[in-house]
Formats: sequence, C-alpha cells, structure tokens
Amino acid sequence: MLQEPSINVEVAKEHGLSENEFSRIQEILGRMPNYVELGIFSVMWSEHCSYKSSIKLLKTLPREGGKLLVSAGEENAGLVDLGDGIATAFKIESHNHPSAVEPYEGAATGVGGIMRDIFTMGARPIASLNSLRFGSLERARNRFLLEHVVEGIADYGNCLGIPTVGGEVVVEDCYSGNPLVNAMSVGIVDIEHVASATAEGVGNPVFIVGSSTGRDGIHGATFASIELTEETESKRSNVQVGDPFTEKLLLEASLEVCKKPWLVGIQDMGAAGITCSCSEMSAKGESGIKIDLDKVPLRENGMNAYEIMLSESQERMLIVTEKGFGDELNAIFEKWDLNCTEVGVVTDTGKLEVWSKGKMVAEIPSVELVLGGGAPVYDLPTQEPEYFTSMNIFKIEDIDEPSDYNQALLNLLASPNITSKRYVYSQYDSTVRSNTMEGPGGDAAVIRLKGTNKGLAMSTDCNGRYVYLNPRLGAKIAVAEAARNVVCGGGEPLAITNCLNFGNPNDPQVYWQFKEAVTGMGEMCRQLNTPVTGGNVSFYNETVDSAVYPTPVIGMVGILDNINQCTSSEFKDAGDFIVTLGALNGCVGGSEYLKTEHGKIEGPIPPLNEELEMGVQELCLEAIKKGIIKSAHDLSDGGLAVNIAESIIAAKSGLGAKLNIDRKLRDDELLFGECQSVIIVSLNEDQLYELILLAQGMDVHTQTIGRVTDSGRLVINDLIDISRVKIEPVYLNTLGNIISNS
Repeated sequence: MLQEPSINVEVAKEHGLSENEFSRIQEILGRMPNYVELGIFSVMWSEHCSYKSSIKLLKTLPREGGKLLVSAGEENAGLVDLGDGIATAFKIESHNHPSAVEPYEGAATGVGGIMRDIFTMGARPIASLNSLRFGSLERARNRFLLEHVVEGIADYGNCLGIPTVGGEVVVEDCYSGNPLVNAMSVGIVDIEHVASATAEGVGNPVFIVGSSTGRDGIHGATFASIELTEETESKRSNVQVGDPFTEKLLLEASLEVCKKPWLVGIQDMGAAGITCSCSEMSAKGESGIKIDLDKVPLRENGMNAYEIMLSESQERMLIVTEKGFGDELNAIFEKWDLNCTEVGVVTDTGKLEVWSKGKMVAEIPSVELVLGGGAPVYDLPTQEPEYFTSMNIFKIEDIDEPSDYNQALLNLLASPNITSKRYVYSQYDSTVRSNTMEGPGGDAAVIRLKGTNKGLAMSTDCNGRYVYLNPRLGAKIAVAEAARNVVCGGGEPLAITNCLNFGNPNDPQVYWQFKEAVTGMGEMCRQLNTPVTGGNVSFYNETVDSAVYPTPVIGMVGILDNINQCTSSEFKDAGDFIVTLGALNGCVGGSEYLKTEHGKIEGPIPPLNEELEMGVQELCLEAIKKGIIKSAHDLSDGGLAVNIAESIIAAKSGLGAKLNIDRKLRDDELLFGECQSVIIVSLNEDQLYELILLAQGMDVHTQTIGRVTDSGRLVINDLIDISRVKIEPVYLNTLGNIISNS
C-alpha cells in the first residue's frame, strides 16, 4: 500500500509546484489534495505538459489557414491537406533531458513517442527526421552522447521499418551536458480515416492497449521541466524504456482500429502517461472518465496508484469506443498479440475519477488539468541580454584574410558543423519501404507518395548561433532556410512544426530570447504562408555552467505535385552553367568561417530581405517545374566555397567546377560569407536564356558564376584551386574519425 506523506507546501515544491500553484489546487478541489492528486497536478501543470510559460506567445503564431485541416494544438499532430483525399500529419518533439541522462533510451523513446503522435491520427508514418546538438567533441562525454543517441535513433527507427531520411547535427560548446535531441515524424492518412483524441458518449468504454505499465519514466514530464544538475543527471528512473518491436505491432493495430466506425477517440500515453491521456481526452470531449487502476496490466509487482498514474511506460494507447464493440477491439489487438483491457468508462461528471483497491484515490475536474483549461498561464518578465549589443559590433576589418584559402576551405570542410554527417546517417535505414527519392545528406529529403504522382519534401533547420546573436532575425532565417531547402528539393512549402529549445524561462534574458524568436518565427511564417501546425517547447535546457543557445528548430514540409520535380544538390554534367539565384552579399558575422578560422562568435548576422527571399524561392521552384535546372543547393553554413565543394563531392566521379566571379567583396567575404536568399543552381547552356527571362519577370537577381568541369578540381578565381581527391576524404570522413579514434 502507498504510505502517503502529509501534504503541505514543501511536498508540493518537491513536486515542482509553486506555493501559488499549490494554493490554486486547493481552491479547485475545495480541500487539500491527496498524494495521488498532487502527483497528477504536478505532471499536468509541469512546463512540459502545460506550456504555462509559453502558451501566450505561441498563440501569436499563425496557427490556422493555408491547407491546415486542424488548428495547432487541436490534435496530437498537425494535419495538412494534400488533395485527392489524403493529408499529411507531422510533428517534432524534444527528448533532451532523458537523452542527457540515458542517451540510447532517451533518443529511442523520443523516436517512438513522436511516431505514436502520428499514427494516433490514423496516419501511417512514412519518414523520420531529427535535429541533434552536442557539446565539443573534444570531450569524451559528448562523443559518448553523440554515439549512443545516434544508436538509439537508428535501432528504434530501423526496427520499426520507418526510413530516417534527414536531419542535422550541430556541435557547439554550449550544448555540453545538455544535448538537444529533437525527433520529427511525417505520416500520410486518408482524410476520411483521421482519428481524434477525444472521449465522449456517456457509458462508452475506455481501454488501455499495447504494453503493460511499469515504473520506468515516472515523473518524466516533471524531469523535463527542470535544469540538469549533477543530481538530476543520475535520475535514470525518469527515463522511459522503449521496445520498437511492440511499437510496430501497436502501429499496425492502431491503424486498423482507426478505420473502424465505432472508434470514438485514441491517444498516445506519452508524457504523464495515463494521467495525461485520460484528462486531455475527457476535457476535449467535455466529459469525464472513471478509471479503475486494478484493471491496468502491470509488468511490475506492488505498483501503487501514484506510480501507475504517473508512469510513462512506452508503447501504450488509450482508446474509447462506442458501447458494444469491445469484442471487435479485443479481436484486433489479440491478433497483434497486444494487451487490450477495459479499464474505465466515459462519464458526464467532467472529472477524472481514479479508483484503486475499491477506493477513489483521485477526483479532479479534467479541464482544470489541461492546457487551455485550468493549468496556470504566466507572462514572464523579459530583459535584453547584456551581450546583445557588445557581441553585434563585428567589422570585417577586425580580422585578417587567410594566407592560404585552400587550407581555409579544408578547415571548414572538417568543421563538425559542416563536415558530412555520413557517420550518423549511414546507421539509419533511409530507404526502407522503397519510397525515398532523396535521403540524408542533401538540402531536403523527398518521399514518393505511393499510389499518386506526388511527393513530399521535408527538412529540419536552425542555426542556434544566429538565434543567440539575434533571436528575432535568427528565427526568421531558420524558417526561411527550412523553406529554401524544401524548394531546392522541388517542393512547395506548406507548413511548419517547431521544437523550441531554450534555457530557464524564469531568467528574463532567456525569456527575452524566447519572445523575440517566437515573434521572428511568426513573421516569416506569415510571409511564406506556412502556418504553424504545432510542435513542442523545451525549457530548462541548462547545466550548471550555462544555458544552451536559443534553438528554435523548424521542421518544414512541402508538396511536389509531380515527383519528377525532385531535385538534388549535386552537379550533373560537365559544361553546365553554375548560376546564383539571389545576390552574394558576403556577410561573415556569426559564420562558421568566423568561428573556425578566427575563434570569434560575433554578429551582426546576415540580413534577410523577406521579399527577396520569396522571389528567390519562387524563381527556383518555377525553374524546377519547367525543367530548366538540374541541381539546386541552398547557400548556408560555410558560404559559397563550401556550397560548391559539396555539390562537387556529391557528383559523379571526375566532375569539378571552375568559377570566375567579379570581386566586389573582400575575398573571404566572397568565399565564406553566409548570405541569405541565395540558391546555387546548375543548368544546361541552352536553358540559360529561359532562366534569365524567368528571373527578370520575377525581378530576381541572377549571376552566371562558372561552369561544371570534368577536371575533378574546384577552382574559384585565383583564390582556390584544389582537387576533389583532396577535399573528399576531409569532408566525408572527419566526423567518423573523431568518434572512432577517440
């Protein structure tokens, strides 16, 4: 039996609740909560579940319109109409704190959790992406985290049979001890089979399906809402344990159920487990749920009500059906060799009623627990950080030019933020299910939609260093670059999901970063007409040393009306012209060049002209649709020289490039400036005139800067002349060598 401690404000604080929140709980209940109820409130009112410090700002984002079929936050994932009766469901979420403590299981269960958000919508997951950030790889702990996070992602996704098709890996000192592990999943659903996370219909039965419940992950949501310290880093019991083989069975069974007319609602048991699914589904259905914990399948002996309600054991769902269809539901889950147990009933009380051992152990109005209901909402103070002015006064005259530009390029190609992530993505199965047109390593992944002539392009993007130096502009650039990458893949950007990774929101300077970033993200999404479908806020990404860079990761999805539009970044044929769409402005503030070659992290970062950005993207996409261009590669980290080197390395053997560019910029600005709104394309000579006419009609600057050659060398003016035989191993093997030789 659970020996309940006396409930007081100190016990509440141990649960992560403030004194005011504890008082508010007593007002809601009209009495002192018991221990189980206090645990329920603590997880549902945690930052991770309630978004209490972010929801006001999130509501300023464009959360509907375009081709959205549900508003942001309305269901488990965003839903966008693709035409022809099908839609795409997609979402990105964090599993940062669990991955810092137990990297393999933290990353694996992050993948599993985001997959369940997709198939509870009735959508079959067709692709997985991720965005990963680690501290300096000179430290053994960070190498260990990278190695085991990647292993966890690979094992779970590969066993599940969902291709991991894209992502990013970033290395910065500020992520030491607090890695960011953001997982994204994309799925496809027939619109007529979209499922909802709701509980309604008095007397309708409530079922738990999937795995049995254990003690893993208890207070995982609360754990994700605190800073990491030496003490919290030892809390392995807060980390869930995943089983991808069970998840695969659960996926197939759930998709079968979602097609049944007697299904009322279905929801994943993610953060806060049974507590969250029961309270959110009943609140959405404006109903109540009565649940008997004695009926919950358990895998550990002696579990009490508190543990059962707060367990975050993986691969479980809560399902509500119409009365009289229990046998049909059981038959489906029995076929897939999974638990299916009726544990409760929908009521008209509006309350979450929890029974155990014949006694009611919790009785709480459901709406008081959930986001948009009674959960607290805070408007926190902001203060511009002291560094903001002092770190944004860089001038190009402050640094000397490199004496050897060949070596400077090699140094950039070996930088962990630029070098190929082949070591990472080679561990992922990126082609399973045979729909992958473009996998990891390019600007965007492209997936064919079987049974149609359409495809989806997708990308995850964020330059946290940019956002640190200028949160509003940096967030706008993150959205713009994600869209630009989708366009380079041949897709028309549709909508975004986001994973907002920040430090402690109670720090006014951190909250200023957050507010500015959300504002910038919203501004760019409105410009691009790419509404926000939903996502995740992850605060408290701090260690005893510092907060991470503010990192609003953008997951962008776009549509290819014809899969023949699929475009890649590598050069195709000798003799092709190389052309810039947009103007090279050479800004090196905040660049990888400035950090790698000069040891400086300073701004101002590159400016972004929104109208020019729109024009460049429109021109590129139209040229792709007309079959004018053969390759497209967004100019980003490392600037022009890295962009061209990457297109050469990815090309067939023997190809190179020779560029001759007017010197209106300083040489290092020209080669390594990370100017925005530029896409480098290649095309056959006889298509050049058509491209120029198209660009003139859209008022977009273009410049022919060189040709693809068969020399196997990269030549840029008289600055760089180097063979691909020399740059290939540096670019392709550096990351793997760092990990394997440590």
